[in-house]
Amino acid sequence: MKKIVPLIAACIVFGFACTSENNAQDAQSLYIFTENSRYGFIDSKGNVVIKPHYIEAKDFSEGLSAVKIGGKYGYIDETDSLIIEARFDAAHSFSEGLAHININGLYGFIDKSGTMIAEPRFDFAWNFTDGMARIRKGSLLGFIDKTGKIVIEPQYNDAGKFSEGLTAVMIDGKYGYIDKTGAVAIEPLYDYTWLFSEGLGTVKIGDKFGYIDRSGKIVIKPQFTSAWHFTDGLAVVQIDDKCGFIDKTGTVVIKPQFDFCWRFHEGFATVKADDNYGFINKKGKVVIEIKFEDAKSFSKGLAQVKSAGAWGYINKKGTYVFKPKK
Repeated sequence: MKKIVPLIAACIVFGFACTSENNAQDAQSLYIFTENSRYGFIDSKGNVVIKPHYIEAKDFSEGLSAVKIGGKYGYIDETDSLIIEARFDAAHSFSEGLAHININGLYGFIDKSGTMIAEPRFDFAWNFTDGMARIRKGSLLGFIDKTGKIVIEPQYNDAGKFSEGLTAVMIDGKYGYIDKTGAVAIEPLYDYTWLFSEGLGTVKIGDKFGYIDRSGKIVIKPQFTSAWHFTDGLAVVQIDDKCGFIDKTGTVVIKPQFDFCWRFHEGFATVKADDNYGFINKKGKVVIEIKFEDAKSFSKGLAQVKSAGAWGYINKKGTYVFKPKK
């Protein structure tokens, strides 16, 4: 995939897909499911803990789930108690103790008691990462801190999320990195950049992707059709129309052979081949058969998979603990 997707839209990019930005699944202990167009939750054994009675719901994150009650959104806990009144026009998952909500078309942030930390005044907002949240006013992007103060004024046409103290931004048509004060940390010399992870940042020069360190030195030369950030010492890369994985020396450790790859989580990576999804281990071995219509990453021992048009959950042996329901 040759076209560069703006950082603010980079949830399907480089031929790979990504889950929600807030990593809600990383912290969940209950798992969302649907039945008869209503949302409920199960535990890790597949037992229904919250019956499916919500019109909409999001994964639990930091102990709370955003749900729709009537025409408004609020938050419940894992006992199905309403913790934050349903008074928002839109509500998103908690990250770093705060969640962005919408009232009358504008976004602000609340804490886990429902107290407004940043009054709704932004045209859009994203979750907190690394102590900072992107906000948009008009067409420009900036950042606030966890007190709700704008610490980097909206001035960028494109900007990523903070990670390891840096974020990618576009300046005068080129991409580089700024720090949390807004100072340029790595000069905007690149055709595209993505977030820093495990000490390396993804960059594009010409039509190829590689990696730099925090000094801006190229440590893995641009050679890939596309590339993603490192997790657990490995990164997804694409060569021509297939994806695989490299280590931090740039060595291909799982050869590009899949149509889709997602990063490793709990020792498993989701991959796609011949229009079906399954899971591999870090040696590249298929450990759960590639047979599902869709599949998400493992979280606390379970992965959500789609079969016959419905979603269920499997364990790391590939056995259903909650069979697909429509």
